[in-house]
Amino acid sequence: MPSTESVSHHDLIVCACEDQEYTARDAIDAAIFRGELEAKWKEFLEAVEAEKRSDELDLDLDEAAISSAVEAFRYEYDLITAEETEEWLANRGLTLDDFTDYFTRHYCANAFHKEIVPVDVDYQSASRELRESFLTELILSGELDRMTTALMWRLAAHCVEKDPDPDAIAVAEQKFFDRNEIEPAQLADWLERLGRDSEWFNIMLVIGATYRIRRDTLLVPQARQRGLAALRLPLTRFETEIVEFESRDAAKEALFCVREDGMSMEDVAREGRYPYRRVNLLLEDIPIDTQQRFLCVSTGQVLKPIERGDGFELYRILKKIEPSLDDPRVKSEIDQRLLDRHFSELVSKHVERRFGSPVTAQ
Repeated sequence: MPSTESVSHHDLIVCACEDQEYTARDAIDAAIFRGELEAKWKEFLEAVEAEKRSDELDLDLDEAAISSAVEAFRYEYDLITAEETEEWLANRGLTLDDFTDYFTRHYCANAFHKEIVPVDVDYQSASRELRESFLTELILSGELDRMTTALMWRLAAHCVEKDPDPDAIAVAEQKFFDRNEIEPAQLADWLERLGRDSEWFNIMLVIGATYRIRRDTLLVPQARQRGLAALRLPLTRFETEIVEFESRDAAKEALFCVREDGMSMEDVAREGRYPYRRVNLLLEDIPIDTQQRFLCVSTGQVLKPIERGDGFELYRILKKIEPSLDDPRVKSEIDQRLLDRHFSELVSKHVERRFGSPVTAQ
């Protein structure tokens, strides 16, 4: 495995635009500027504190659970062999120890999630070691990819909107001060703590303003209506009741009880002590080979048993709801797709991603 000792994680090149390379630090600092890092930082501090608590109590770790999480990660990223995993990590300045520590920390966080009060330290004041560990967290969780995508979208927007309206920049500046609850006179101190200067701050304002200008030209009623028409079927929502069974025979017997005896799904589940829940599903979230079955049933009907993993599930359709822009979830989904399509095209022309795979930004 290639050595990564001389490589600082923060110096990793994540993208390039117009002969300018941008590092992991650039992506993180841009996220701080936008006010998007604090929640992730607090989650990380809680996980670190949970790991310390685990060490203090000499907690026996569930190695099987940790191994399952590792395998799920490798499957998600198509890392079939140990060599592929090591190469993937090395390309991001990480080691196998970083990899193992990440999953161990998350196991501890889940074990102590209700008992932990993390140390109150902000990112700018944290030790170098803690920030390096946090960057490992961002890389392995996919958050650095998302931050990089957000930066790339703004760089691409600036490539085509060279001179944004000064009023748009003024709005971006005021939003920054409001978001960080500071006055203009405190800006120099804020920048010093981050290790940045006024030139960087002005660049962040400009690329943020150009992004917002392009975004606002996209998210107009006409475009949303066209998006709604194109996504009518995928965004059809189903309110369902689900009961889980260990065998097909048990599921078929329950189906008979509901259809012929008039029992409710909840009564069937309670009587047989089967897991029961209510779930809202979009058609696009349903496996392709099952979607037609959902579309062909009426409200109140129960589908034939559907195989899921080692068992079977019985679905009853409570409501079938056509998508509407009045539904915040539908509107958000359409907006995100409009943005994805537009900025992916812009990025392909103006910005180069250096590592990681494209993901959705905001």
